[in-house]
Amino acid sequence: MKTTSLVMALGIAAGVFATPAMAAGNLVQFEGGIGVIPVSTGQGTATTSTTVNRNFVRGVSPPGQIWVIKDLRAEVKDDGRIRVHGKGLLLGGGNNIGGNANASVYATLFCEVPPAPTAPQTFIERSTAPAGVPLDPDGDFKIDDTLDNPTSECPSPVLLIRNAANKAWFAAGIPRR
Repeated sequence: MKTTSLVMALGIAAGVFATPAMAAGNLVQFEGGIGVIPVSTGQGTATTSTTVNRNFVRGVSPPGQIWVIKDLRAEVKDDGRIRVHGKGLLLGGGNNIGGNANASVYATLFCEVPPAPTAPQTFIERSTAPAGVPLDPDGDFKIDDTLDNPTSECPSPVLLIRNAANKAWFAAGIPRR
């Protein structure tokens, strides 16, 4: 009886301490999202900045306007299957604030390539179909697809939700750790 209890306790402890993102064939999971602010910094003393640094992420350009997102959940499996559920991806500024700009979106997962000791940091990107899925009027969307070139590991994951028309990024997922 004591052996059975010990085995059960160890099994429960292993389940509690298992990495959630690796459970059930998951490569990585994302909970929550961050909308894009197109400019990361600006310089100048006038009302308008004379020099700005655009908010590029892993080499992907931002759009010309702020976008906000209410919620984002994503799960990527080892075999490349990806499910993304986004809520409230809408313009956060400009004359069409609160609208979806009739945009369609797709997802790109960036994984770090382990660098050689003297090599710069590099990333491999894997995307869903670039035609994307249309945003609902309230900015909701669902992506159920397979990433091109699946992988079994993904160090330093970044998930970007991108504009199908110009490939700019609208939102990023927050990795579940």
